[in-house]
Amino acid sequence: MKKHSIASALVATAALCGAGAAQAQVAGQFMVKLGWNKIMPKVRSTELSAPALPGSTIDIKSASALFVTATYMVTDDFSVELLGGLPYKHDIIGTGSVQGVGKIGSIHQISPTVMLQYRFMPADAPFRPYVGAGPTFAKFYGSRGSAALTAFTNPGGPPTTIGGDTEWGATTEVGLSYKIDKHWFLDAALLKTFINTKAQLSTGQTTKARLNPVAINASIGYAF
Repeated sequence: MKKHSIASALVATAALCGAGAAQAQVAGQFMVKLGWNKIMPKVRSTELSAPALPGSTIDIKSASALFVTATYMVTDDFSVELLGGLPYKHDIIGTGSVQGVGKIGSIHQISPTVMLQYRFMPADAPFRPYVGAGPTFAKFYGSRGSAALTAFTNPGGPPTTIGGDTEWGATTEVGLSYKIDKHWFLDAALLKTFINTKAQLSTGQTTKARLNPVAINASIGYAF
């Protein structure tokens, strides 16, 4: 009888430990992720206002940076996530009639985002795909103009600088997480942001740009 009781206790303990190890992304849980994110703007800009060469437009190149997220599981399926990270530095190049001038400046941006997410599959499943959507706040700062920009906007004058706006947009995402153990997991996501901005040169010219970037990221996370 004693041996049977000990065996039963061991089986019960193992079952409880197994259940605890299987838990991941359940209601009330917090998760943090650290990873790498690449933002790839899909720019369509208006022509630079006069005085400028007719047909002068711009493009904004891709940029990468480390990012971090904090997530709270509201239920086993729904979560709220805050995404932020280090600033991104994007090169600005001339397109249209000024395509040959190359880089005309650079700009920094940060774009913290809040996502409401829905996760598929049971909470203890190894793989959990998810979708999300939420607002993005984009702040553009630290912009610089190049000698090429000055050459075609203010020849012979002081260097031309670029000013950026602060904008709100909307972001959608699809992602997938893979549980390593009770606490650690891997995560990858594809995001699409819908956002416009306006750039103004120190010489008075302006242009409006639809940015609508696509972003990809990969990260490692810890749940507690």
